[in-house]
Amino acid sequence: MSLEITFLGTGAAFPSPARGASALVLRREGQCWLFDCGEGTQTQLMRSHLRAARITKIFITHLHGDHIFGLPGLLCTLSLQSSPDASSKAPVDIYGPLGLRSFLWRSLELSHSQLLFPYAVHELVPTPDQCPPEEFKDFSGWDRGEGLPQGPPGRVVELEPGEDSYVLVEDEQLVVRAFRLFHRVPSFGFVLEEKPRPGKLDVQKLKDLGVPPGPLYGKLKSGAAVVLENGRMVSPREVLEEPVPGRKVCVLGDCSAPLGDTALRLCWQADLLVHEATLGDSLGDTARQRGHSTPGTAAELARRCRARRLVLTHFSQRYRPAGQHGDTDTEVTELRRQAEAVLAGQEVTLAEDFMTVEIPLRK
Repeated sequence: MSLEITFLGTGAAFPSPARGASALVLRREGQCWLFDCGEGTQTQLMRSHLRAARITKIFITHLHGDHIFGLPGLLCTLSLQSSPDASSKAPVDIYGPLGLRSFLWRSLELSHSQLLFPYAVHELVPTPDQCPPEEFKDFSGWDRGEGLPQGPPGRVVELEPGEDSYVLVEDEQLVVRAFRLFHRVPSFGFVLEEKPRPGKLDVQKLKDLGVPPGPLYGKLKSGAAVVLENGRMVSPREVLEEPVPGRKVCVLGDCSAPLGDTALRLCWQADLLVHEATLGDSLGDTARQRGHSTPGTAAELARRCRARRLVLTHFSQRYRPAGQHGDTDTEVTELRRQAEAVLAGQEVTLAEDFMTVEIPLRK
């Protein structure tokens, strides 16, 4: 079962010829999930190997323009390219901070844009401690005024009492949670975690117990007990090896730090941790004042949660990808050195536009 991340935009603040604005796609079993949608994301999609029509879910980390300005345009393009029966399909689910519904509805309404496919907006209610007090704004009720047309469907997701994360998606195979980050505006990180897979069948034990090859093997593998012709009942735990842990991918939005220890718990032993590193460690004070991280900050979180792989992204446009015109490559490689120094030499990847990172199955 393939699982991979493709970076469509790895720059901060604005798109440039060297780096697009923030956007990445997680592809799993043919579905594409988009994380952030900065200006120009739809163009980046067209230049990539991905198909925009396969996007079924969109996750927005925060409401700064370099992470959302591409969303209305992308939705309109998807509508223009959709089939006549698109209205009967399942809606595209969009998740993001409170205020996202109003932003989308007003953008589409004011531009007289009518989407031919359904979509739903699920808003995460932030807490005031996710940003400086003077920056916190309560967007509840913005799209509920008298006389306003009905906006898109969706739900409002609040932190449950005693909980420190938001459960956004859950089915038999995986769960997606969001957790709070500190930035200049409320920001979120997202964790996709696959549920454990059944262990392998012990063929020798099956033979010893007299289980004939065929459909009974499949039932045991799926977790169901079977009854043999002699009346003997065989349970899955008798013939299955230990469950195989699922993979875990963590994508953090802009932040100077997560709130509390939630990130450590949710990102513990992540297969892939995607973290911003807007400025180098020498500009750490500036980064923190702007609510951003450095390679050292990102690496420290990766070290504490024992992430298997760290990928840095969201670079200031001063850090051009290797080989770009006028770039000596010195500043870019220095970012990697700063992170690897914290991780005691563990390899760190610097994301570039259109880079794809595969996450292999755990053994």
